[in-house]
Amino acid sequence: MRIIAGEHRGRRIAAPPGTGTRPMLDRVREALFSTLGELVAHARVLDLCAGTGSLGLESLSRGAESARMVERDRNTLRVLRSNIASLRLGERVALVQGEALDPASWGEGQRFELVFLDPPYAWWRDGRRRAELLQAARRLVSERLAPGGVLVLHAPRGELAAGDLGPGLVPRLREYGTNALWYLRAEVTEAA
Repeated sequence: MRIIAGEHRGRRIAAPPGTGTRPMLDRVREALFSTLGELVAHARVLDLCAGTGSLGLESLSRGAESARMVERDRNTLRVLRSNIASLRLGERVALVQGEALDPASWGEGQRFELVFLDPPYAWWRDGRRRAELLQAARRLVSERLAPGGVLVLHAPRGELAAGDLGPGLVPRLREYGTNALWYLRAEVTEAA
C-alpha cells in the first residue's frame, strides 16, 4: 500500500499481517480524495477505525493540518505508530488507543472538517454494532463536524440505504466495485 498524492506521494505504508485489517484499495482511496478535493487542505481530520492509517496519512500528505487517529487493536496500533514515524508525521498526529464509536476517543469538544469512519465489514452485519455505527455517525455529524465539514462512511456496497441514516443528514453515495462511500453532511435549516 502507498500514499497516492501530496508530500509523501509514492511512499509505502505497512499493514499488519493477517486479515484483521482491511485497508481501502488504492483506487477507491484515490476516488475518495478526488471527491473531497480542496476540503482536505488545512483540515482537522478524525480517522476512526484507523487501521494502517491510510486515510489519515493520505490526508496529511495532501495538506491536512492534523489527524486524530483512533484504533483499538494493539498489533495494528504498533504498525500504525511505525507508519506515522516512517513518514515523520508524529507532530501532526494524535494517536489514540480506544473504541472508535466511543465519544471519549474523539477528543474533548473537538470539531473536525473531515471525519473518516471505516469500520470492519463484520460490524455492518451485527445488529447491535450496526445500530451503534449509525448512531455514532449521526452524533459525529451533529456534534463534531465543523461548519462545511463532511463525514465519510465506508460500507460494503448494498449494505446501507439513505433511509437507514435517519433525519438531519444530507447523504451522497459513491460506489466503487464492492465499496460504498457515503459522504454525510448536516442538514442546513434556515432560521426563521
